[in-house]
Amino acid sequence: MTDESYVFVNNKKLKRGHTTGTCAAAATKAATEALLSGRPVGSVKIHTPKGITLDLPVEDMTIADDYVSCAVRKDGGDDIDATHGTLVYSKVSKCESGINIDGGVGVGRVTRKGLDQPVGNAAINRVPRSMIKEAVEDVRFGSDYKGGFDITISVPEGMEIAKKTFNPRLGIEGGISILGTSGIVEPMSETALINTIKVEMNMRSQGNKVLLVVPGNYGKEFSQSLPGIDPEKAVKCSNFVGEMLDYACEINRDIVLVANLGKIVKVAAGIMNTHSRNADARMEILAANAAMAGASMTTVQRIMGCISTDDALDVINEENLIDDVSKLLVEKIEFYMNHRTGGSIRTAAVVFSSVYGLLGKTSLADAMLDEIRGEDL
Repeated sequence: MTDESYVFVNNKKLKRGHTTGTCAAAATKAATEALLSGRPVGSVKIHTPKGITLDLPVEDMTIADDYVSCAVRKDGGDDIDATHGTLVYSKVSKCESGINIDGGVGVGRVTRKGLDQPVGNAAINRVPRSMIKEAVEDVRFGSDYKGGFDITISVPEGMEIAKKTFNPRLGIEGGISILGTSGIVEPMSETALINTIKVEMNMRSQGNKVLLVVPGNYGKEFSQSLPGIDPEKAVKCSNFVGEMLDYACEINRDIVLVANLGKIVKVAAGIMNTHSRNADARMEILAANAAMAGASMTTVQRIMGCISTDDALDVINEENLIDDVSKLLVEKIEFYMNHRTGGSIRTAAVVFSSVYGLLGKTSLADAMLDEIRGEDL
């Protein structure tokens, strides 16, 4: 193992892993090499978007007259999930032109709008598709072959693994998704993440009474639209809204949380850890508040069938109820943030949608944003 195989978290040496997307690309590269050379491949080097090059063992290779199939095993490192240890297969055959990627057994298929891939496509996300194509081009570049390739990614255990995920509810049926934006699984325990948030809050609190907080990049980007607000000074709290508020009380700092509805809608039901592994009641919350705002039963039922908050807002908008529903949600978000802090600090929230823009602000938001602007002078 190289030094890049590990990362230190809270002075603990933890092992990195690699994603299902990396497995698919590596298996494809090995199968393509064997297809063009006619010789078995025992291991394969794959370059990840993270910039780390992996040398991965190849398993269960079959070299037939018209195709090669092999697998690479998913390794979650010290951040083990449901796919850890699973074999991801790639079957590669020649065709006239192009690099054609599809999913086979155990790879889910998209059945609803709003996901990374269009309806009907295999649930192989954009970055893994790019990695697969790059891996094939690497092999083809060093050969005389000028034709194309048909590639089928499969995960024999995928259907069973998918039962442990939210895939069926999200509209991905028949198996798991092939995922990964960096190609690498970074081991970060919840304790380590929370400690990182605390360190950043301590840093930002120097000379500042009010802290700007965002769950992630969406909130940071939207903060740019707020006049006079510097998004670079925002603290990222990830999914840990409750822990962030607890620590704000500990260091006696007021909080303005700028968040996309897809995250913060859960806070409107008192859910303070917004990771889908802990709770995914987004549609239930939106449906209930739409009903409170006077939506028809048909609309409420349609909201329950949506897979994203923006899709649900489209439905709510058909009855011109976005303002009314947003007002109810903002009131509940304010209540639960104050409930968590016991009134010991001031809290505010700015809620937005990627499609509909600003949805609402809690009662103290504007005044507290003005204080942040004053602190920046």
